[in-house]
Amino acid sequence: MKLKGKVKFVSKDKNLFFATLRKRVDAYFTENNISRTANTAMIVKSVVLLLSYVLPFIVLLVFQPVFPASLLLWFVMGLGVAGIGMSVMHDANHGAFSSNKRVNFLMGHTLNLVGGSAFNWKLQHNILHHTYTNVVEMDEDIQDRLVLRFSPHTKVKFFHQLQWVYAFLFYGLLTLYWVVAKDFVQYKLFIRNGVNANTVTENRTMLLKLITMKVLYFFVVLGVPTLFLGIPFLEVILGFLLMHFVAGIILTVVFQLAHTVEGTSHPRPDENGNIENDWAIHQLNTTVNFSRNNKLLSWYVGGLNFQIEHHLFPRVCHVHYPAIANIVRETAAEYGIPYLENNTFGQAVRSHITTLHRFGRLPDINEAIG
Repeated sequence: MKLKGKVKFVSKDKNLFFATLRKRVDAYFTENNISRTANTAMIVKSVVLLLSYVLPFIVLLVFQPVFPASLLLWFVMGLGVAGIGMSVMHDANHGAFSSNKRVNFLMGHTLNLVGGSAFNWKLQHNILHHTYTNVVEMDEDIQDRLVLRFSPHTKVKFFHQLQWVYAFLFYGLLTLYWVVAKDFVQYKLFIRNGVNANTVTENRTMLLKLITMKVLYFFVVLGVPTLFLGIPFLEVILGFLLMHFVAGIILTVVFQLAHTVEGTSHPRPDENGNIENDWAIHQLNTTVNFSRNNKLLSWYVGGLNFQIEHHLFPRVCHVHYPAIANIVRETAAEYGIPYLENNTFGQAVRSHITTLHRFGRLPDINEAIG
């Protein structure tokens, strides 16, 4: 199935919401003489998060601490991997880190530093997720995974009834699957479905780079400690798995709290491939903010708790989201558009668990007959 270009947003009403909102947000940056890209606080944060990944690994190699201490270092590296994913590479790959494309390219490829592929991620996230949010046929980020059901439109299976119990265990496998297999699966998928429009030669070159990057990543993270420094392989592999479990569960939970919670919609295109809604309003209908007033959480998750603002203005650096959030909320209220949010992290988690439980229920026989 060719995905690209098959689904369109068609609004019967000429809604001025997004045009008005853009003018107001533009005015905020102009009147305050503020750049839309990173500021000093963002640069400092990026350095801190990158060091939280790199420094513990250097300590592991140089000092070779006892196993419990080494596990703690791997744990910190997991926090660093998640932080880089949410706060550094995410903005850069949206072109929001800097007005300089080379800087965005460099910072975007910090994803490769932690074992992923910036090229594949842009296709999955920037194109499919941001354009077709919560449209199950199109949005790679919310499609069902193995034993997890994230949409009310896919087939429910008996084991989904317990997904609200076991989901978080599988969330911890996300980045491990990512570095081992996901990029290769997506390489084939995105060529087949037309999302990757590169030439055959370009894709062969990309595949070679992808393989080289993976080999280098595993050589440095697993090979160097064991082959050159004599650290027991079992200790290294256990630490490696811990790092990825920590990173996986953080990244997945933060993402799910924005889209797989109560109140969000999951529209489907009609037979002509049309979704009858304005694209910007669709973003507000499918996206939820959480913990907007929690400054520490906002710092760490890279403004991903301001998902509404991010989806409407992905090329604005996340450090500016708290300031423009009030503009978005007030404009939405003016046009009668719901602005969805959970006030606390706990509320968001409970809402996500409730949604997992709801999506996991087998159809009631009376509902089926009716």
